[in-house]
Amino acid sequence: MKIFPKSDYTFKIIGEETETLERLKRRTEASESLTSKITDKSFLGIIKENTFRIISSEIGKGAFCVLTGKIVNKDGQVEVEINKAFRILLSVFLCFPFVGLIAQFFSNTEEFSLIFILVAILQLLIIRYVFIEFAFRRFSKSSLSKLSDVLDIDHLKKR
Repeated sequence: MKIFPKSDYTFKIIGEETETLERLKRRTEASESLTSKITDKSFLGIIKENTFRIISSEIGKGAFCVLTGKIVNKDGQVEVEINKAFRILLSVFLCFPFVGLIAQFFSNTEEFSLIFILVAILQLLIIRYVFIEFAFRRFSKSSLSKLSDVLDIDHLKKR
């Protein structure tokens, strides 16, 4: 079971590689730290030669997904994953059901039931497969559509 979702995509660009990368550089504010800040550019991140590691510049939700990609000739690939800061925060949320289970065990040992273990497991699964998955799909779709617009992507296909 993967704790955090990740998606890989391949794409083809319409124009030339150099002009596409220049357009991406113009629309990206250089930033090593991949954290949200107010800017008039579409993305924040690093672009080196034909590779990039960027986040959307939308305040609040843009930094959730990191887009790491490479363009070679007219073909490209991009990997979408959850930003490291959000993975740490979500890991804390994933620990809450176990903390509650342990607290329940030590507070009322005579009233402790095995149903609490089932509830903790269900809470863990709901956090992972409902909340985290929903947020990842929503924010990655938004970031990918913005990237498609900037790069003039002909078609985007999931690997």
